[in-house]
Amino acid sequence: MCGVRPVCVIGLGLIGGSLLRAASESGRQAWGFTTSTVDADAATVDGFQVESRVDGALRLAAQRDAIVVIAVPLPAVDQTLAAITAYAPECVLTDVVSVKGPVEMSVRQGAPRTRYVGGHPMAGTASSGWAAGSAGLFKDASWVLTVEDETDLDAWRDVARLVLDCGAQIVPASAAGHDDAVARISHLSHLLAAVLAAVGADGGSLSLALAAGSYSDGTRVAGTRPELVRAMCEGNRGPLLDAVDDALGRLGAARGALASTGSLGATVEAGHQGWQALQNYRTAERPHSRIDLSAPDTRETLLALGERGGRIVGLDGDFALTG
Repeated sequence: MCGVRPVCVIGLGLIGGSLLRAASESGRQAWGFTTSTVDADAATVDGFQVESRVDGALRLAAQRDAIVVIAVPLPAVDQTLAAITAYAPECVLTDVVSVKGPVEMSVRQGAPRTRYVGGHPMAGTASSGWAAGSAGLFKDASWVLTVEDETDLDAWRDVARLVLDCGAQIVPASAAGHDDAVARISHLSHLLAAVLAAVGADGGSLSLALAAGSYSDGTRVAGTRPELVRAMCEGNRGPLLDAVDDALGRLGAARGALASTGSLGATVEAGHQGWQALQNYRTAERPHSRIDLSAPDTRETLLALGERGGRIVGLDGDFALTG
């Protein structure tokens, strides 16, 4: 693995812990830090290097010119950035936080000397903590890497190599584009799951006794720790409000139709078409191409790739391989 940067992961929960495992499995030097003694002890028992203090982990990152990964909930980002500014202010920096705009702003204000590339792996489970993670969590998953006017493309390439080493595929996007998209396909899902779980429980023991696959599937992510759901949803308030307004409009139309005509045909048909669009995307053949990462218009080309649903599946010198 000559020529690739080591990795320092701050936060060893489900995502951070899985990233530490995957980076280590790929052959990279990797270590981490967490404020959770439970996660730290478990990771150490599993044979991973866990520093006892955040300054120790970050000093090591500065010495080895490592990629620093922020893998803490949004409310803890500013405190983590303060430590990074103190001990590893010029490292390549990325994160796995589920909103990008607020993190981008915090980095610009709190750690401006870092070479930051925003990241978000679209993978996870309803469970949390080191014990819930695995090296294979990211296999074939979409992993957003942000592209902004200020993005250092050499740093972007370094983070892209790490993402590919973890088994994921890269979807380039702006921070704003990412936040708009995840409000609809992730954060709204958590909110609707919470509502569905509460409505079902309000039906009492008979409702719960009859709950089967559709209810279990629809409420799965309601099992996520509430503080984590609040952090990501409240941190993406503007885009999530737009998505909620869209959902409420559709629910209002469904209620109106059910009350007046007794028909839910339009709502159910639109939902089925949306589901089919996802299946078509997942099974579609996408053309392979090469993006020259040294070209003057690289940022525009990367963003256009993400907008049309393309992914980067490999790197070859100055070229990104898409598919």
